[in-house]
Amino acid sequence: MFRKKAGEVLIDLLIQWGVDHIYGMPGDSINSIVEPLRKAHEAGKIKFIQVRHEEAGALAAAAYAKLTGKLGVCLTIAGPGSIHTLNGLYDAKLDRAPVLAICGQVESDLLGTDFFQEVNLERLFDDVAVYNQRIMSAEQLPTVVNQAIRTAYTRHGVAVLTVPDDVPKFEMEGDIRYTKPFYVKPQIMPELKDLEQAKQVINDAEKPVILAGKGTKGASQALIDFAEKIAAPIVLSLPAKGVIPDEHPLCLGGLGQIGTKPAYNAMQNADTLILIGTSYPFNAFLPDKAKTIHVDIDPYQIGKRYPADVGCAGDAGKTLEWLTAHIKAKQDRSFLEHHQEMMKRWWKKMEQEEADDSVPIKPQKVLRMLNQVAHDDAVLSVDVGNVTVWTARDFRITNQQFILSSWLATLGCGLPGALAGQMAYPDKQVFAICGDGGFGMTMNDFVTAVKYELPIKIIVLNNHKIAMIKYEQEVMGNIEFGTNLVNPNFAKFAEACGGIGYRVEKVEELPQALEQAVSQTKPCIVDVIVDANEPPLPAKITFAQAAGFSKHMVKELFTEGKLDLPPI
Repeated sequence: MFRKKAGEVLIDLLIQWGVDHIYGMPGDSINSIVEPLRKAHEAGKIKFIQVRHEEAGALAAAAYAKLTGKLGVCLTIAGPGSIHTLNGLYDAKLDRAPVLAICGQVESDLLGTDFFQEVNLERLFDDVAVYNQRIMSAEQLPTVVNQAIRTAYTRHGVAVLTVPDDVPKFEMEGDIRYTKPFYVKPQIMPELKDLEQAKQVINDAEKPVILAGKGTKGASQALIDFAEKIAAPIVLSLPAKGVIPDEHPLCLGGLGQIGTKPAYNAMQNADTLILIGTSYPFNAFLPDKAKTIHVDIDPYQIGKRYPADVGCAGDAGKTLEWLTAHIKAKQDRSFLEHHQEMMKRWWKKMEQEEADDSVPIKPQKVLRMLNQVAHDDAVLSVDVGNVTVWTARDFRITNQQFILSSWLATLGCGLPGALAGQMAYPDKQVFAICGDGGFGMTMNDFVTAVKYELPIKIIVLNNHKIAMIKYEQEVMGNIEFGTNLVNPNFAKFAEACGGIGYRVEKVEELPQALEQAVSQTKPCIVDVIVDANEPPLPAKITFAQAAGFSKHMVKELFTEGKLDLPPI
């Protein structure tokens, strides 16, 4: 009778599920998995991408899932390797991305003996995982693998399989019962009574505003048609940037610290708020008094953070299509037109800031120039910090894909996201837009891009500071502390790794550096020295922020002896 080892069956199942690559690092507790993976890799059935840190592998798996909707997979050893994955797995959990983590473990007969690198992995992953199971036998493996992957897809989260190192070596009978490696994706519609109630609220609205989240991805046209019919401006949550083009006539951009003034103004004056596919957390930027409709495929999210008058639990696209077909067309478009005029003035203001040719280079200038060399279908992996603000405000997305660590907001996500982007879309331009703080956290995996010939382009906004924290300290009225960074020359680092580097210190050097970078077939770093004192001011500055910043300035003047005291 034909026999296979359990490790071979594991790899076969991943291939049947459509997994075409895995991020990871080999080690002693997964060698019995790595061997069948090697054979499949050499046969061209699945790729193994060796990362230099397991956190980068988990972040890349999460980014791949966000970009494609497909399962991201990472492989790691027991103990320290598994611990390293936690940050990337929490990123996947909080952004609801389907990820499978396969974690080695000490052999079965050594469990509970405090053996070398033994960690209670089921307890470690208990909070992060929607499915968390140790494989106990070869016979159990096929069903558990299928259940783990199906759960990751259906519950939009992280599945963790802990595999003791002896289990993949066991032989399996050829007639062992398998479950099928597939899942069925439903189309969910709200109840008719909820749709009718939403229709009535929309028909009565005079100043409707839409806040669209990432749940509207794949429903762009339905969103536009709906907004056009009710004359409602569209505000986008940060993860939804790119759902419609930034300069679309209906788009008011983002909201909050990274948002636009027209979006803030529309929210403050709205009489009806329509939340679609978002669980927006910052209530201070939402209307104080407005009738609220909340559309989400997950009923748990409806009314979770902001009081909803009407809830519609269903697919965003299908729900919007029904509403568009049944609501009245709004004749009075003055509210929309007023904010469209405001948005035109906002873009002119942004253009003035982006035209500033002073030195140090303004970060807004970098994003403006990047817009000119980025293809319409490029992938942007954006790190966390001030760089998020500048990209959200100053990069005008047309059809590009935009990903970031949204809910966890973990520094260091930019480079791993670009690795995943290039794996997902080998023929597209892929950019990582990073601050120097974020890039410094995962920069060692630039050599991964070199090794696998992934021509990613890293744009580093280098101000030698953790600049967002500097600004936060100042807004609190405190003196900046602990935010200075000592950086290498990132361009020379790129060259030392076998890539290509460009150092930009003058505005006139920037266009050529970006044009040369996008023409290269090797991974590149464009290291741009930018102004550390350019504050990421929110669209609406509160009195408390202004007062805090003023207090900070007075403290600085006294501390540095810049303010003469009157004689006593």
